Amino acid sequence: MVLAMGFGGFAAVSGMLNGDQEHVSSTDGGNADGGSDASPQPTAGRDNSAAAPGSPPATPSCDESLVTVTASTDKPVYGDGENPLLSLKVTNGGELPCDVNIGTSQMEFLVTSGSDRIFSSLDCQANSEDLIKTIAPGKSETANFPWPRNRSVPGCSAVSAKPGAGGAYYVFTAKLGARTSPKAVFQLG
Repeated sequence: MVLAMGFGGFAAVSGMLNGDQEHVSSTDGGNADGGSDASPQPTAGRDNSAAAPGSPPATPSCDESLVTVTASTDKPVYGDGENPLLSLKVTNGGELPCDVNIGTSQMEFLVTSGSDRIFSSLDCQANSEDLIKTIAPGKSETANFPWPRNRSVPGCSAVSAKPGAGGAYYVFTAKLGARTSPKAVFQLG
C-alpha cells in the first residue's frame, strides 16, 4: 500500500510494506501518481540571528507556537465495512507565513482504544520524506489517510486480530513532529 498525503498541489508519498493495493490521495486534485509540476525540496532554515551593528534589522519570523495540528474523521460512526477517512490538518494561526515540514517524515496517524494501541501509520512505513511548505497566515493544509480498519505493530509484523466493531469507540490522534492534535473520537459499527 502507498501512503499518500496531498498538500496544496504537492503529494508526499510513502511506500508501505503491506502488499495492499495502492491508494493516492490529494486534497486539491493533484496528479493521481502523487507527482506535481514542482519538485518539492527541503529548504534551508532561516537565520534569525541578530543583525550586525549598522545593518538592517532581521526579518521577523513566524511564531511556530501558533502552528497547530487537528485530527478529524469524515463521519462520527462507520457501518460494517466502511473505512474511516482520517484527516490531519495543519493551521498557521499566526500573522506571518510559516515554513512547516509537512512530509511523511513528520506525520503520524494513530488510532487507539483505551490503552490499546490499534494502529500507527509509522508501523509499516518503508520510506519517509520531508516536504517543506509555506503556510500563509490563517491558512491550513490537510492530509487524508483512509484507514482500512486493520491493526499494526512497530516493524510491520503480521497481526491477525482485527479492531472490534459492534459499536466500539476509537480515538484518532494526529501528530506532526512534536505537535499532537486533540483527540477525535469515532465509532465502528
